[in-house]
Amino acid sequence: MMSLTFGSLARSFLLRWPLLRRLGALLPFFILLPLLAACATAPGTGRTIFTGGLSEKGEAELGRKEHPKVMAQYGGSYDDPALNAYVSSVGNLLVQTSELPDLKFTFTILDSPVVNAFALPGGYVYLTRGLLALAGNEAEMAGVMAHEIGHVTARHTAERYGQTMAANVAGAGLGVLLGGPAAQAGGALGGLLVRSYSREQEFEADMLGGRYLGRARYDTRAMAGFLSQLQAHGRLEAELAGQPEKADAFDIMQTHPRTTDRIERALEQAGVNRVEDPMVAQDIYFRKIDGLLFGDKPDEGYIRGRSFAHPKLKFAFEVPEGFRLYNQSNRVLARNGDGSAAIIFDRAGKGYKGAMTDYLGGVWGKNLSLSGLEAITVNGMDAATAGASNGQQSLRLLTLRYDAQTIYRFAFVTKPDQTASFNRGFRETTYSFRKLSDAEAGKLKPRRIRIHQVKAGETAGKIAARMPFVEENLKRFLVLNGFDRNVTLQTGQAVKIIAE
Repeated sequence: MMSLTFGSLARSFLLRWPLLRRLGALLPFFILLPLLAACATAPGTGRTIFTGGLSEKGEAELGRKEHPKVMAQYGGSYDDPALNAYVSSVGNLLVQTSELPDLKFTFTILDSPVVNAFALPGGYVYLTRGLLALAGNEAEMAGVMAHEIGHVTARHTAERYGQTMAANVAGAGLGVLLGGPAAQAGGALGGLLVRSYSREQEFEADMLGGRYLGRARYDTRAMAGFLSQLQAHGRLEAELAGQPEKADAFDIMQTHPRTTDRIERALEQAGVNRVEDPMVAQDIYFRKIDGLLFGDKPDEGYIRGRSFAHPKLKFAFEVPEGFRLYNQSNRVLARNGDGSAAIIFDRAGKGYKGAMTDYLGGVWGKNLSLSGLEAITVNGMDAATAGASNGQQSLRLLTLRYDAQTIYRFAFVTKPDQTASFNRGFRETTYSFRKLSDAEAGKLKPRRIRIHQVKAGETAGKIAARMPFVEENLKRFLVLNGFDRNVTLQTGQAVKIIAE
């Protein structure tokens, strides 16, 4: 009997079938064989995954290329060598308990107040200083790191890449035979890092994180504790933004799966991996984060209630009541509670020497139908203002010459039928913009985490009242420390506070 090998079948097709029918019949072979060859075993789980041909070396190269982009996006690493060394030591301890103990991991504290943590393939793990401020002990920080290490050991990025490639191949038709996958690979690599992990991948990272946490003899219940902390933080941020009904939008765990689901699964894992006499290490953790920068950094200016002040650029302004400020690296945003109005503040490019009316009409607003263009003076500075509308939004534009080289800009945005109700507040913001003296700028100090020992008779309310916020001091204190509102503090107990 003739042996039916792949080669004999292929020759049979080539001899007997017309060209197009041969290509159509062979297509499954051309698709299936590369797919089968591009499977690998994930070290962390032992599960066979389709990687699309992305090797471990390729993952490391991808992480190496993306690392500088992450650093630029988040403002670089936090400048505290001792704290960075401490975080890396905890991370490396966890790595030694993983299935990839010989992989060189890089742990970075990002200089960002945002509460976030994530990993890139190849062992790049990131924690923001905002997350370190929220964590209540070393075990909670380690739980976050263990989860991110789990994404790396499970090769979740390679798996996502494989899923993308499989979808591309399946939809490519005859294009697969003409070099399609090579052209598609770049697009797949570019998009996979910004996609959310699947529900099962997040659960898998929780499982692995619990495993590593337990092996390192940390209290695995810290994973669930910190997830609850994140949920409380999201609710507070939503409330401060005037959008309490949108708490999920302020929760960094809003994507697959929901935070409550992850807490339940984390609790299950804590039961499986629980160790006797586990390590929590709050004392050492508090010593390490004492003095940690909290909120905005000096070279990006400070939000103080409804005011924004920049100690290095030496200016300040105030937004209307009911608006909340958001500081970004290249602009400052403010919006009211329901999102019907916004203020955008930024700095124009350098070099324009002409009048402010000419800049507004001929440069910034040249593509708009401006109305009421006029020159004004704001606290001794030449300025110009004009209105515009596209039917769906009304704009009030303002430009100010701070000095010979610097122009600042405001864009006030409203719905057309609500513009009149915001006019007074926007006018007050306009004329609140002013230069700061050296003495005024020198008085602006960053906020920092400080560790406070509770004194006899002190309550949460009394301690919180001393923090430098204009609203919700008690709620901020409770969330920062993971307390409920009925907490009773003990004399000598260490708590986190915010101080200038």
